[in-house]
Amino acid sequence: MAKAQTAIKPEAIKELLSGKRGQTFDWAAENVDPKVLAGTMCAMANAQGGTILVGVGKKSSDVHGVKDQEVAIGIVLEAALKPNPPLIIPLPKTVIYDKAMLLVVTVPQGMPHVYRMEGVYPVRRGAKNEVLRTNSLRKLMLERGQVDFEAEVPTGAGHDDLDWEKVEAYVDGLEGLGSVTPEEVMLKRGCMVDNGREVRPTNAGLLLFGKDPQRWVRGSDLTAARFAGTTMGDTFTREDISGTLPDQIRRLEAFLVDHMRKGVSLTGSMQRDQQFEYPLEAVREILVNAVAHRDYSVRGDGVRLFMFSNRLEVSSPGGLPGPITVDNMQEERFSRNHTVVQVLADMGFVERMGYGIDRVIFLMREHGLPRPSFEETAGGFRVTLYGPGDEMEVVKDTDLSKWEGLKLNPRQERALEYLSNNTRITNSDLQELAPEVHPETIRRDLADLVTRGILMRMGQKRGAYYILKKR
Repeated sequence: MAKAQTAIKPEAIKELLSGKRGQTFDWAAENVDPKVLAGTMCAMANAQGGTILVGVGKKSSDVHGVKDQEVAIGIVLEAALKPNPPLIIPLPKTVIYDKAMLLVVTVPQGMPHVYRMEGVYPVRRGAKNEVLRTNSLRKLMLERGQVDFEAEVPTGAGHDDLDWEKVEAYVDGLEGLGSVTPEEVMLKRGCMVDNGREVRPTNAGLLLFGKDPQRWVRGSDLTAARFAGTTMGDTFTREDISGTLPDQIRRLEAFLVDHMRKGVSLTGSMQRDQQFEYPLEAVREILVNAVAHRDYSVRGDGVRLFMFSNRLEVSSPGGLPGPITVDNMQEERFSRNHTVVQVLADMGFVERMGYGIDRVIFLMREHGLPRPSFEETAGGFRVTLYGPGDEMEVVKDTDLSKWEGLKLNPRQERALEYLSNNTRITNSDLQELAPEVHPETIRRDLADLVTRGILMRMGQKRGAYYILKKR
């Protein structure tokens, strides 16, 4: 299947083509030798990244043009695999300019490794590719000297430890790959490696698509908790979240929706505006970044989301990656987990080229809330969002006064609201009321209501349902 054409304006392409080859721009003719293209891509990766326009030749409306397009994409992907380690880059985009088809190949800034081609380390200097000398090479290796944990293969991990249904669903969402197999995509994305005898999953592949990621990467689970006051106390709701990284992000989002207070803000102009206590998009951005950029080589500790009455804290293991500091994090870009970030970007979770910190700051300000704080701790990194606290007038959707004081979570409140108009509720009923929530969480919510004497469980196994216990 050929990749859809991008909406890049012709003027932008004309401007690029009329310019000179430079530090971050080059072009290549049709049927370019993949080795030559790989040299330039590798040199840009060792410098500041860049853009390469690759000729295709035919219009996309021509059936032969579609074939040429797939061949050209194949050349780019082949070139990306030639450096050591392979370049993990976004899929090339297609544009039509002056009746000719071109591929826009992007080598992102802030690549995570130092890349080698045929025994040397090329670097882009102006419009040329030069070889890095000893001192410059040492400096670059120090700057990018993070342990490449995501590319390692755990002892004993094999082909069957990936959930291939999830792999196939991911591959189905990609475009422009032609007839490549899911296994080939996993190799190209850095989720698997071929050692010449067998193909095995990397830590990144297991984190993203594994059947049991926590078996291989200890501490890759998450903890989310909502506390009643401004400090940790005995009154709280907690959820431990495991599984693949995409599944963890979805369950974290469900926890947020369930546990963020909803009400009327009385700040600013005193207008009564119903909203979440924090902008949902900003919190989501912080959480996705924590999952995507944390140091997974740190064992025994995972990402933590703690919600208090006056603030929300997200902590992740490991310091800031590469040259990133608290002072320059809005300007600099660097990915510790390049494969994880690229796949999550393919899935629509993150923007490949940035952390979204500016967006978070803007959303908090637009919400009438203070600027977030960012700090490196002894064992990692923490982001704190400051909420409205007591200035928010909390509003409840339904009257649950008869169960007041029982500290029900939002899903349990929905279940009891449902039972105020129906005689029974099943796991499936509550799943429809909270579709973002994992089925196991739904089961635990209902079981907890039974344990606390609020519901009675009737029937067995799949025929089971719940009714209100007479009080």
